[in-house]
Amino acid sequence: MDIKGKVAIVTGASSGIGLATTRILSSKGAKVALVARTKDKLEQLAAEMPDTFAIIADVSKVDDVKDAVKQAFEHFGRIDILVNNAGRGYDTPVEKTDIDVFHYIFDLDVVGPVVAMKEVIPIMRKQGGGTIVNISSGTAFMYLPNNGPYSALKKALAHVSLTAREELKDDNIIVSVIYPYITLTDFEKNTIKDASLQAQEESSEAQEAFKKADTADYTAQRIVEGIESGDAEIFGHDWMKRAQQK
Repeated sequence: MDIKGKVAIVTGASSGIGLATTRILSSKGAKVALVARTKDKLEQLAAEMPDTFAIIADVSKVDDVKDAVKQAFEHFGRIDILVNNAGRGYDTPVEKTDIDVFHYIFDLDVVGPVVAMKEVIPIMRKQGGGTIVNISSGTAFMYLPNNGPYSALKKALAHVSLTAREELKDDNIIVSVIYPYITLTDFEKNTIKDASLQAQEESSEAQEAFKKADTADYTAQRIVEGIESGDAEIFGHDWMKRAQQK
């Protein structure tokens, strides 16, 4: 897709990968609806970037997601791109999974993106096409201790994405999924952690991995490349694709 002049919705747009993606899309001439919970930050960003519109919404809440899409459509008159980026981590052993927390992360990381897809698909179909990009995680095809609930939900989002891609291909609606590597944002700081893990120091393997982490700008560039190429799956690095195939 040629991004110039297109209308995009980006969730989780106030910081990290979402903010970096928004900046790149704006620099390429897109009009962007910025969706997040942080009112002051969003309004400041909308004032800084041309053709952007701040929408305050909690993606874990179905009605908020529906209203966000409605506001974006009413403001811009069309929707060409949806980037489902908002999400939060949850680190816990499977045995100690807090079901209430698991429900919350499920609502935010899976249900919210599916609701957004449901809302934009009819609009895109009527327009003759569009692009949806869902942000999964490299953990979706890994079996990392204390990461089971989160990685399972990211795997679910990837599966929904690729199934929707098949369902919508005749409507010229392209659905892609991105698998980022560890990215230097506030994601880890905001991850919900089981009490048994909070006092533990990170393993040497984890510390080494964070030393090789990507910048938010790098990951955002991969997302934008996915929008432009329309590829089904976009990996933060080629080695991640090879690891998935094993």
